[in-house]
Amino acid sequence: FVDLKRYEIIITGRTRHFLSLVGEHLSVENMIQGLQKVSQAKQISIPEFTVAGVPYGTFFAHHWYLACDDKANAEEIKLLLDDALKVLNDDYAVERRHALREVIVELLPEQVFLDFMASKGKLGGQHKFPRVMKGHMLQDWQLFVAKYKNTKAKPIA
Repeated sequence: FVDLKRYEIIITGRTRHFLSLVGEHLSVENMIQGLQKVSQAKQISIPEFTVAGVPYGTFFAHHWYLACDDKANAEEIKLLLDDALKVLNDDYAVERRHALREVIVELLPEQVFLDFMASKGKLGGQHKFPRVMKGHMLQDWQLFVAKYKNTKAKPIA
């Protein structure tokens, strides 16, 4: 409490570890549990991930970026992850029928995540990849991923 007369408090801690774009109240624990279910079902490894809330027409979507070096199908992962999150989180299930209209899953090599952190000078055990991205960090990440895709698509001469 900062001021008892004005009922003022300061919220501290890991407030960035939630995604509540439209009231889905998705915690990092929900995210990890959902991805664990996907990993087990598909027998794949997903060592890193991040998710962003993004506009989708007049509604919204969750855009998941998953590190996966195994052979995997993004559409199958999307369906499994979405179903798992609906079971884990009632608010998420409700919002998937309303304002949260889409789930986008993008699979990237783990090295892309590591290279991004290195580009920020944050490679090493003390630095963790953000689980929820927004603002300038999201813009930087999207540009980094676009550059990776553009470089990857060009033939090597």
